Amino acid sequence: MATAWPDEGSAHGLAQGLGWFSIGLGVAEAVAPERLARFLGMERSAQLIRLYGIREIVTGLGILARQDPVPGLWARVGGDALDLATLAPGLGPGNPQRQNVALAVAAVAGVTALDVVCARALSAAAEEERRLRPRLIRDYGARRGMPRPPADMRGAAADFPVPRDMRIPEPLRPYPIH
Repeated sequence: MATAWPDEGSAHGLAQGLGWFSIGLGVAEAVAPERLARFLGMERSAQLIRLYGIREIVTGLGILARQDPVPGLWARVGGDALDLATLAPGLGPGNPQRQNVALAVAAVAGVTALDVVCARALSAAAEEERRLRPRLIRDYGARRGMPRPPADMRGAAADFPVPRDMRIPEPLRPYPIH
């Protein structure tokens, strides 16, 4: 197994930690977005920060609730990219709080690195497990969906009296050929 971690268990432990971190950050963003927006000098982004908080909570719950945390980790990576794109305008010279934004960008970049490393390690471990798992090949060649072999059933209904309601109605029957 070629991963960046000594073992898969430590990557799973980091994934659990990132899930809890995501929930904690999401609660802070959802509960106090105006305060965070003021800290960043991006007051117009308060509602967006609240939505990002909800996204963080859902992603964290997804990581913690599933047996396989990899989809949640990759969702975190996508969310981190969105966060960085949202923070980028706050680095402009017109923002008096751009130092705070720079700190936030550095923090998000650091967590993004952890998210990527953890997601890649667990993705590689899952791929290795899939590769090593023996493939089950099913053979349906002997199935026929009938109670007996076709040869035993040929002609079995030859003496079946066809009920009147199953016959072609008289007006639709073809003309007799003479």
